[in-house]
Amino acid sequence: MARLARFQEHRFIGTRDDMRVYDSDDDAQFEILSARATSEDLTASKGLQTFAPDSLAQARNQGFRPL
Repeated sequence: MARLARFQEHRFIGTRDDMRVYDSDDDAQFEILSARATSEDLTASKGLQTFAPDSLAQARNQGFRPL
């Protein structure tokens, strides 16, 4: 199970610029998220968001769409 360093406890991570949510347990989605987080420095620019509870339903409630 791969996770971003600062978000190890979170499965669903959203990107604020395009309002997409990524599932860290899905290898293909995690690869896309990891590449974007690195190349666009989304962590430092506070472009990532987690959800509580850590669920896809909560991400949708906050306006994020699945990839």
